[in-house]
Amino acid sequence: MSYRMIVLDLDGTLTNKNKEITPRTKEVLFELKAQGGIIVLASGRPTYGVMPLAKELELDQSGGYILSFNGGRIIDCKTRETIFARELPVSSNARIIRMAEDHRVNILTYENEQIITPNGSDEYVKKESAVNKLEIKEISNMESYVQFPVEKFLMLEDGDYLAMVEPKVKAALGRDYSVYRSEPYFLEILPKGIDKAASLERLLSRLDMSREEMIACGDGYNDLSMIKYAGLGVAMENAVLPVKTAANYVTLSNNDDGIAHVVEKFMLT
Repeated sequence: MSYRMIVLDLDGTLTNKNKEITPRTKEVLFELKAQGGIIVLASGRPTYGVMPLAKELELDQSGGYILSFNGGRIIDCKTRETIFARELPVSSNARIIRMAEDHRVNILTYENEQIITPNGSDEYVKKESAVNKLEIKEISNMESYVQFPVEKFLMLEDGDYLAMVEPKVKAALGRDYSVYRSEPYFLEILPKGIDKAASLERLLSRLDMSREEMIACGDGYNDLSMIKYAGLGVAMENAVLPVKTAANYVTLSNNDDGIAHVVEKFMLT
């Protein structure tokens, strides 16, 4: 089978520990584009936080796709067309915000190019801000402020505590929501049916491609669905154990040009 598309998670996968694409990985991805390969950047980040890496790879010029919000939005990098978008119902916002208060965890969501949160000094909010280059806007009353549709909420807390909160939130919200951790300290809450695999299926259908033509690479829990779905699911050496177990292949770590290794091994002619 000839693989035509590679789907790349960003943090811990495409980028190294400094959140940078290394020169070798960039060179190999440009060679892949020259041979007609399709690059998709698939991340839990908001679209604004993915765009700089897409531009660094010149996907806005050569073509490619951004899958942001863990699949809540798909954008054609060249035309800027939104191919797919789904948001949480506004009616659920207050309930989710109150749930965070009840479980004594912080919460954030996004408004335009800002993070909005009741606690802007939270270390995990600062991490999200730094990664996505987004300003933090502190809102004293989130429940009354967030009266508009959002793609997702993030609950934030130490991983051990959040592991206890996660099943309670899942049980309370039920089947109409996707709830999972993208990092030990990030609990994502998205509309039902939103994950990377489901949105990649939508993209493949649009491009008249099969999943057997796709390689998906990742390291975190939110990459699990696409790694199971892809024709070739690849885990980084630094991936969490469930991702490594589900993968067809384990490549080098994100600090050792693991993506370049995959492209050279399976895609370049």
